[in-house]
Amino acid sequence: MFLGTYTPRLDEKGRFFLPAKFRDELGAGLVIARGQERCLQIFTPDEFQREAARALSGSPTSRAARDFQRMYASGASQEVPDKQGRVTVPPTLRTYAGLDKDIAVIGAFNRLEVWDLAAWQAYEASNEEIFAQLDEDDSNGRDAVV
Repeated sequence: MFLGTYTPRLDEKGRFFLPAKFRDELGAGLVIARGQERCLQIFTPDEFQREAARALSGSPTSRAARDFQRMYASGASQEVPDKQGRVTVPPTLRTYAGLDKDIAVIGAFNRLEVWDLAAWQAYEASNEEIFAQLDEDDSNGRDAVV
């Protein structure tokens, strides 16, 4: 399970150090994919297979399902951290997520997410009050979390 918030920096080659607590789980390989809100998602290969199965469960006659599958798969990249625990983020994915130097790596249970640090801070600030008020009877139009 991936938890916590970390703020490594991208080097000039587009690499960052994985948080040490996740290196064993991701050391043999990982998959980086586009996420919503212009972040990146990092999965173990097994968890990415589960995500792919969910994406493939959509009807092939559904334009939305096809569009999602195309965008998700075409932007995904299999990577292996180097011996120091650094992961290279491909240039197309860095561009998609607006990553430059300062980044946030956040745990999101079954995946890590990589955000531009300023974008993460803005997202967190804009959603903090909504999160604090969420309950099963959410009246803000968001689906209940449970």
